[in-house]
Amino acid sequence: MQEKRRLDLIPDKGPRRVLAAAQLVNNFGNGLFMTGQALFFTRSVGLPVSQVAFGLGVSALFGLVGGVPVGRLADRRGSRETYTMTMFVQGFTATALVFVHSFVAFLVAVCLIQFAQAASLAARGPMIRALGGDNPAQFRAYLRSLTNVGITVGGAAATAAIQIDTRPAYLTLVLGDAATFFVCAALVSRLPHVAPVPEPAQANRWIALRDLPYLSVTVLDGLMGMQYAVLVFALPLWLVGDTHAPRWFISAALLTNTLMCVLLQVRASRGIDTADDAGRAMRRAGLTFLFSTALFAMMEGLPGWAAGLIVLPAAAIHTVGELWQASAGFELSYGLAAPHAQGQYTGVYNMGFVFANAVGPPVLGALCITWGRPGWFVLGAIFASLGLVIPGVVKWAECTRPASETA
Repeated sequence: MQEKRRLDLIPDKGPRRVLAAAQLVNNFGNGLFMTGQALFFTRSVGLPVSQVAFGLGVSALFGLVGGVPVGRLADRRGSRETYTMTMFVQGFTATALVFVHSFVAFLVAVCLIQFAQAASLAARGPMIRALGGDNPAQFRAYLRSLTNVGITVGGAAATAAIQIDTRPAYLTLVLGDAATFFVCAALVSRLPHVAPVPEPAQANRWIALRDLPYLSVTVLDGLMGMQYAVLVFALPLWLVGDTHAPRWFISAALLTNTLMCVLLQVRASRGIDTADDAGRAMRRAGLTFLFSTALFAMMEGLPGWAAGLIVLPAAAIHTVGELWQASAGFELSYGLAAPHAQGQYTGVYNMGFVFANAVGPPVLGALCITWGRPGWFVLGAIFASLGLVIPGVVKWAECTRPASETA
């Protein structure tokens, strides 16, 4: 129990603490850049908003193809070395943004960044599995808490550059982000070498891409991952355009989500120790999203004070579902993966979230904003249905695991 409590705050001294520090530094840089990237490309580089939006959309496709091959490289050549390499690539590519002055250069740069980012997440998978002890999913949950801390602090620091609104100020964000990649690489290089798990004889080279049950779980979890766009995309548009709630509730809802993710993610992962546990957590998450979307739908037409009373409780309920889904996803991504191909499987699993990021805004825009109140109920029903289906698919995936992978 004492070890679990310590993990909520800081891991024991050793490799896990070093990896956690690297994660915090890296996501501080991500927060710097993510907060100011749109303004950097439009106000500093001088690109039209349409070109920036198109380029970022195209770059997301590179995120789909980067994880699996680099994940396999990490499985066979070493996770630490591969992860360090991806950090250096991201650092040099981020630095190259200083010299971007045209759409073509912008497109090449953001595509390389997205490819390397997806590659780094896949390369990190075997390292988390090796260093995470008996419960790598819980350690991954802790790292997600640090992700929220780092991005939040980095985003807050970026507001100064945005307020100054000059090219030198925006270049500070870009170079600051680049520096964090190099610092992260230096920290990761201190970690012990993670020896590849021996590959079984006659094992399929691209096993994760041929694992239909695992791919099915990935697709279903990716579809449920559209919920990540509810608070950052659908709710702000809904609150401003279709309710009388004060606009500051948008920031309050996002702050509620962030604080809960930081403080409760590890706690939410406890008790989710097997794939069956994860399937049940997905079912709870789906039903929770049904409840939260129904509350958001009820805000339409209410007086401002009444709608305001609903926003934060609904956001908190939605975040509970998010915590369960994330924790379940961590367990499934490790528990259903072949140990000798964890990087490759991590790359496949991350494709589901890239897909969710791509389809989430247009789907939520059509349902929740264009259709309105009925669309919120339909969205909740979709989430609940996915949650009810996933446990059965998880059981299918477990039944198809070779004995050597489930031992």
